[in-house]
Amino acid sequence: MNWLIIVFGSALLVFVGGGFGMLYRGIDRKLVARMQGRVGPPVVQPFRDVQKLLMKENIIPGGAITWLFNAAPFLALISTGSLLLFVPLFGRPALLGNYGDVILVLYLLIVPSLAFVVGGFASSSPYATVGAQREMIVMVSYEAPLAVVVLGMVWRINQVTSADPFLMSTIGQHSLWSIVGPVGVVGAVLMLLTLMVVTVGEAAKVPFDVAEAETELAGGLLVEYSGRNLSLFYLADVVKTFAMVSFVVALFIPYNLSPLVGIKDVVPAAIVDGLFFLVKVLAIMFFSVSLIRAGVARFKISQASTVYVMAMTAIALVGLILLWADTVI
Repeated sequence: MNWLIIVFGSALLVFVGGGFGMLYRGIDRKLVARMQGRVGPPVVQPFRDVQKLLMKENIIPGGAITWLFNAAPFLALISTGSLLLFVPLFGRPALLGNYGDVILVLYLLIVPSLAFVVGGFASSSPYATVGAQREMIVMVSYEAPLAVVVLGMVWRINQVTSADPFLMSTIGQHSLWSIVGPVGVVGAVLMLLTLMVVTVGEAAKVPFDVAEAETELAGGLLVEYSGRNLSLFYLADVVKTFAMVSFVVALFIPYNLSPLVGIKDVVPAAIVDGLFFLVKVLAIMFFSVSLIRAGVARFKISQASTVYVMAMTAIALVGLILLWADTVI
């Protein structure tokens, strides 16, 4: 019975995650368009894009490594779908939270980017090759500040509990804001800022979309993809964005609304907490993706790498030092 729950629950989570991922992508595009003085596409446009791509012919370029070219989109979508199983969603514990921890989530965040890189190299296009190289540089760059933030949080939580601090359930039960003083709060704010900027890179959005750069690389690492394969990459991208933003919510805003308003019945509490979770995801997505994308132009590859390796890593380290200082003051 447990295995049946895991199998059907996993399928449901991937389906729901894909649906909300496309919905949030549509909201993001509409918000950015309004902030830039444009009308923008309808909110349901991502659903139409996937539907259209599924009806298009799946073309494989002449010099491509066929099996690798076709396997990369599936690897990207499977790995992003797996992320949803280890991240708490809709105010509920992660479906497989007892089988993996925050370190596994960090590893799974890398796999979709690697799948994009593999697909770019396998397509034999010079544009895709350059895009794949850029994706690798950005991916390596944002791993440093991401690791500092996560390990800093785990270290601080480990000081106040005997439970495994790497488990998402433990992080949810011991919110960073509730275990630090004023100095630690400043450090936590810096870490949250770092993670929000990392989210833009994880989602490959402006100003960190140097791997695609339509005006320079004609689409970059996806230039040779079409039809079903391109739709799978599109779905992987929206699911990864939804999963990454949900990960930020789980780390820094792991609160439910039902206990605060006194709702104790299971079903009403689940509905209220689920809706509150969606609001939190929308808020984080607005500040970490939409607002930055609307106000900043695309970086050069050297600028994108410098922002993460130098600036954001330094900010994360300052946040970590402040968390340490909070324990000795």
